[in-house]
Amino acid sequence: MVAVVTALIAAGHAVTGLARSDTAAARLESLGATPHRGSLDDLDSLRSGAEAADGVLHMAYGGDFSDLDDMMRRDRTAIETLGRPLEHSGKPFVVTSGTLVMPAGREATEKDEPDAAGIAAFRIAGERAGLGFAERGVRASVVRLAPTVHGPQDHGFVPMLIATARRTGVSAYVGDGSNRWPAVHRLDAAALFRLALEKAPAGSMLHGAAESGVTLKSVAEVIARGLGLPTVSLTPDEAATHFVSPFMATLYGFDGPVSSSYTQELLGWTPTGPALLDDLEHGDYLTAPAP
Repeated sequence: MVAVVTALIAAGHAVTGLARSDTAAARLESLGATPHRGSLDDLDSLRSGAEAADGVLHMAYGGDFSDLDDMMRRDRTAIETLGRPLEHSGKPFVVTSGTLVMPAGREATEKDEPDAAGIAAFRIAGERAGLGFAERGVRASVVRLAPTVHGPQDHGFVPMLIATARRTGVSAYVGDGSNRWPAVHRLDAAALFRLALEKAPAGSMLHGAAESGVTLKSVAEVIARGLGLPTVSLTPDEAATHFVSPFMATLYGFDGPVSSSYTQELLGWTPTGPALLDDLEHGDYLTAPAP
């Protein structure tokens, strides 16, 4: 969120950000943005914010992962609430998803269909709800982010891998570790969101991936070197108990490379940030105090 707000303000945009707390509101103000109090479940707040905006960027997602149906309903409802005030205006509406919705085992493009039975199928309903507004006079697009958006203030899957390595004394991968994840630096992701708001055509499906696929074994090896730990290969059954949950074990064993060639050509997006392995080795991932 910080990188996106900063990128938009630097480009001359006035930014209003949804804030659920006083702390969040103060953070937005410190960045030069205007807080708008509310939450994803406060539909009146979402509606009034969208009505006053020249464009909307929806990045929030969350809830109870033990109830995926409720998460999908919550996200879809928020998207429909944000989109309706924009109908027939031609204003931009950018919805966020993830590249993990794509089929496994091959490099998927923006033109490929998501996997309705895949590991992240619960994100597809939000994608469809967002793109549906392209037929209702809204310049709607979807940005699918790589599973690791790396750089300072990363609280995602890679820090969880590092925390697990510290806790267990080994840096692990699943099987032979040849499965691949896309990756993008946070500043490059922020630039993509800005470009999507400014000029993505209605109905655009965009991939926020600077690297199409980084092997999880190479990630585990960099973590191991940085922490002075051994690397180990785990079977899927072993991974289910080693990582935080069976779902996370499946995720860390998922092979999901994607291409972003269409996105880069369409928007003139040129990622320039460090690669994931360089960021792991030379950033603060492995030197910052354990949380």
